[in-house]
Amino acid sequence: MEASSVRVDVWVWAVRLFPSRNAAATACKGGKVHVNGRRAKPAQPVHVGDKVEVTAPSGERVAVVTTLLNRRVGAAIARECYEDHSPPPPPREYRAAVPRRDRGAGRPTKKERRAIERLRGY
Repeated sequence: MEASSVRVDVWVWAVRLFPSRNAAATACKGGKVHVNGRRAKPAQPVHVGDKVEVTAPSGERVAVVTTLLNRRVGAAIARECYEDHSPPPPPREYRAAVPRRDRGAGRPTKKERRAIERLRGY
C-alpha cells in the first residue's frame, strides 16, 4: 500500500535536494521551502503534482512531485521522482567571487574581520 502523502522535509531529503534530513527540516523552518507557493513547515504533507520550491545552498530549485518517497534513494532514481523546472544558473561572470587572503598574510586584524563580516552580511 502506497502512502498518499509524505512530509515535505522527508521528501526533499529523499530526492537529494538537501544533504541531510536535519538540513531539510532547518530549511523548512527558515522559510526556504515552499509548497504550491506557500511557505512549508517540516511536517507539511506533499502530494503527487505539488510544486516544491527550494532555496538551497546550490541555488534555486523548482520541482514538481511525480513520485512520493519516504526513504533516501540513489541519485538516478531520485531524479525520476520529480520534474525539474529550475531556472538555469547565472553565468559565471555574474556570480560573486569568493574573497581569498594571500598565503602567508597571517590572521586578519579586527578591522579586516569586521569588513569580512559586513561583506558576508552578519
